[in-house]
This record gives sequence, C-alpha cells and structure tokens, in this order.
Amino acid sequence: MSVEFSFLLVQALSGLASASSLFIIASGLTLVFGVTRIVNFAHGSFYMLGAYMAVTIVPWLLQIERSPTLFFAGVLISAAVVGVLGVAMEILLLRRIYKVPELFQLLATFGVVLMVQDAVLHIWGPLDIAGPRAPGLRHGVMILDQRFPAYELFLIAAGPVVLGLLWLLMHKTRFGILLRAATRDREMVGALGVNQALLFTGTLFLGAFLAGLGGALQIPRVSASAQMDLAIITEAFVVTVIGGMGSIGGAFLAALLIGQLQAFGVLIFPKITLVLVFLLMALVLVVKPWGLLGRPEAAPPSAMPEGIASPGRFCVFEKLLVALALLVAAMLPLFGDAYAVKVATEVLIFGLAAFSLNFLVGNGGIVSFGHAAYFGLGAYASGLLVTKLGMPMEPALIVAPLASGFFAALFGFFIVRLQGIYLAMLTLAFAQIAYAVCFQWVEVTGGDNGIVGVWPAPWAASRIVYHYLVLVVAVLGIIALRHVIYAPFGASLRAARDSAARAEAIGIDVRAHRWLGFTIAGAAAGLAGGLYAFSKGSIDPTLLGIPLSVDFLAMILLGGMQSVVGPVLGAAAFHSIKDVFMPLTDHWRFLLGASIIALVLIFPRGLGGAYASLRARFTGGAP
Repeated sequence: MSVEFSFLLVQALSGLASASSLFIIASGLTLVFGVTRIVNFAHGSFYMLGAYMAVTIVPWLLQIERSPTLFFAGVLISAAVVGVLGVAMEILLLRRIYKVPELFQLLATFGVVLMVQDAVLHIWGPLDIAGPRAPGLRHGVMILDQRFPAYELFLIAAGPVVLGLLWLLMHKTRFGILLRAATRDREMVGALGVNQALLFTGTLFLGAFLAGLGGALQIPRVSASAQMDLAIITEAFVVTVIGGMGSIGGAFLAALLIGQLQAFGVLIFPKITLVLVFLLMALVLVVKPWGLLGRPEAAPPSAMPEGIASPGRFCVFEKLLVALALLVAAMLPLFGDAYAVKVATEVLIFGLAAFSLNFLVGNGGIVSFGHAAYFGLGAYASGLLVTKLGMPMEPALIVAPLASGFFAALFGFFIVRLQGIYLAMLTLAFAQIAYAVCFQWVEVTGGDNGIVGVWPAPWAASRIVYHYLVLVVAVLGIIALRHVIYAPFGASLRAARDSAARAEAIGIDVRAHRWLGFTIAGAAAGLAGGLYAFSKGSIDPTLLGIPLSVDFLAMILLGGMQSVVGPVLGAAAFHSIKDVFMPLTDHWRFLLGASIIALVLIFPRGLGGAYASLRARFTGGAP
C-alpha cells in the first residue's frame, strides 16, 4: 500500500484516540447537565485534578512494582478521589443553585475553577509535572509501515468500553434508569418520591469521576499543568452541545467528528485549526438547534434572572448617588495619582461594556456567554486601523462600534433563532471563533503577541485628558442605551423577554427585535473595546476570551440586573476589587473565586437588588 494511505490511516487512528479521550471527559459533563441542568464550568477543573492526582498516586504505586495493574489501579483511584471532590462541590454549592438561571450556575462554577487553580498552584507548584508512561504500553506498533504508540491504541479502545459501561449502567440498573428519567423530566421523578438529593449527588460523583478518569489517562501523553482546565472545558462543551445536551450517544458521535476534524484539519486547514470545531458547533446548532441526538425537552428554556423592570422614578438618594459617582470620576484626576486615574478610566470602560451586556440580558432576556468577543473586536478594529493604516484615533473610535455591530448582527442572525442553554452556547461558539481567528491570524493580528503601539491622538495622550474623554464617551453611551431601554423598542424587548408567545400575539416581531437588540449591545461593547485599546496602548486575544466574558457577567450580577445603573456600580466594585486588592496576595484567584460564589449565594439580586429590598423594607413598598 502507498505511503500516503498508511499515513492517513495513522492520522485517523490519532483522531480516534483523541476522540476517545474527549468522549470520556464530555460524557461526565453530559450526564451532569442532563440530570441537574447545571452548566458545570468546573468540569475542566476535575479533569485537571485527575491528572494531578494521577501524577502523584501512580508513581507512588509503581514504586511497589512497575506493572500495568498498579498503573491502572492508580488511574482509577485518582478518578475516585476526584469523584469524591465532585460530591463535596455538590453538597456545599450546587444544591443551593439547582433552580437558579444558567448565569448564576456558570458564575458559581467558574468561581470553583479559580479556587481550584489557586489550590493546584499552592499544592503542586507552577511547573508542569510529567507523569510516568504506562508499563506494558510503552512500545510502538507497526501499522502499514507506520509506527503508532501502543498506548494510543489502548485509548481508542477505552472510549467504546466506557460507552458500553455507561449503556449498561443507564439501562440495566435502577440508578441508571432514574438518571434517564431525570434527564427527560426531573420534576416528575421528584413527584414520584425519588430522593433527588441523593440522585444528584450520585450524578455529580459519576460526572466528576469520568472527568478525573479522562485527566488521569492523559498523564502518559501530556504533563499535568494548571492550564489544563480551561483548555479542555471548551472542547467538552462543544462535544456536549453538538451531540445534544444529556445524550451519551450524541456525545460519542460528536467526539468522533471532532477528533477526525482535528486530526485532518491540521493538514487541510492549518491556519484555522482552532476555528474548525467551533464552526462545526455553530453549523450543527443552526441546522439542528437541539444537537445531533438531543431532544427539545432535554433543555427547556430555564428561568431568567429578574431583569430590568418598567421605568420608575429615581429616589432622591439614588440621584445623589449617581451625581456623587460622576463628581468623583470628574475630580479624581485632580487629586489622585496616575494609578488611581488608570483604574478609574478602566472602570468607566468596563462600566459601559457591562451596561451593554445588561441591555442584552436584563432587558432582552438573551443570555450571552461570549460578550467579550464584541469588546475585543472593537479593540482590534481600532488598533488595526491605527497601526496598519495609520488612521487617527478619532475615526478609529468611530469604526470600533460599527465593526462590532456588524459582527454582532452577523452572529446574532443565527443566535436569536435559539433559546435557553443552546442560545447561550452558540454565543460562546461564535465568541471562540472570533478568539481563534485573532489568535491564529498572526500576519494581521500578531497572534498571541497581539498588537502594540495603539496610542491615542496627541491632544489626548495625557492620561488625565484621556480619562475625561472616556468619561464623556462612556456616560453618553450609557445615556443612549438607557434611552433605548425605556423607548418603545426597549419595552418590546422586555415583553419578548417575559413572554415571547404573548409578544408575538400582539404583533411584535420577536426575532427581529432580539436581533436588533443583539446588534446594539455588540456595538456598544465594541465602543468600550475601542476606548480600552487606546487606554492600554496594546491589544491581544485575551480581550475576546472566556474569562473576560465571565467578568462582565459577574459585573452585572454584582451590581444587580434590575436597575439600569446596577451594572455600572457592579463594574466599579468588581474591577476595583480585582485590580486593587487582589494583587496584594498571591492567592488572589482563590479570593476572587470565593467572592464570586459568595455573590451568587448571598446577593442573588446583586448590590442594587439588595439595596432595593432594604429600601422597600423601610418604606413599605415593593422591592
């Protein structure tokens, strides 16, 4: 046979090995979501912990005897330990947020991600740790004159074995039958007298065990590192969503597709390898909104957070608070040092970005997990125009919202066709596509090095002058968005948010309104991104990343989604804490994660909602 055929065969086998590993990880995420409806961002942390447990436990066991039995015993012990940690998270955190909207679930589990990252760095240190190779599987196997690792062949077999065991569990045991029933209708399962708390705890153990197993099986291939969690969670989400949330068979099929796409995509499309999987996810969701093997009833639209209400009068205290905030922002450059001015400028920029997200979520009911994409696209639009074409700052700032608005309209055309968690995941997919393009298009964007030299015009080069420019633009942008919120268009968006069927019945074109609202929010975020680019003097792909999107979500929830000024206050509080207090300790990730979890558990309505409740208690009115 030809060399080309043997090479392609080995490449396909490599794709199968990657697909098998990815399925083992994603199957746990699929089970957890199918039963609990929790968007578990911490699933990647369990994968990382599985790898770290394995590089600790397996070498200790191999000191007794270097045998395959002890190697795989160590792998299973590591997965079991991670499963117990999953139970601890379920008991301490998840039981309190099962019925809250996806936004709070995502934030709470992202808080766990930050805490686990800090714990891993504290226990194992910042350096990567290489694991031992599997005894008996260290050799290569000749396949059509091509050498292929024996351990990769083992991984190819591991995926179908796990699939078979899960099928037996789901169809031949009472626990598995209850899992399948809860995936279809968990409320009915509870009504029949099933102990849901115990069922959910068992599900979290199984999900975390599978994630830990996936991580432990990787140690002969890759080193354990503190970046493993975020690197794998996006791919696991892609597999889960493409296959259909809650479908084990769908996850297996999706993993096979993605494994082969990655194996051959690097040969056919080397410049866009990071984009391919998210393009596939977007294509599947556009054509089959419930995934390949998913069911519409498997992911019903969940309850929305309490959003912006009808316009009301500001009380005297609230007016004074807004006036005081503006006065502080205006007077700070006269009395504060350069660092204080820098922080205040960034607070104003992030305040505008958070306000644009709340316009989308709080007013329109459209949950976006990827709003940072439009912030970053605005930054790149301004930065590229200035550095590549020599355009002045002023027109570059004007182009920023136009460019972001264009991409928001392009992506939003497909996004607003979906509902619930699938809509949120499609926002994440398009955001990751934008991130991957900026990361891999090195000739234009500079790749992960980014672009430097994005400086403001000479008249605005002073940090103080630029602060006042940002103050004026951000305030005008927020005022414009607030006007839209309380205009008839904003009222129509709220009507669609509260009941799309009733809104359609009275003649509102819900999809068109949501599409235009998505475009407006993206444009406003792009304006904030353009301001940020000139403030920092440089841009890089992290401006489009998932962590910044989560930061924006934390800002609007911290400030409270019920008030139009809440997100601005949330941005001020969140960014000030993160930028001023967190660097004072090496454990800032742990503290930030704990703060996010506390926000979800203690202030579910944010600072603005807590204030409204307190005011209502003293005045006797409704909160």
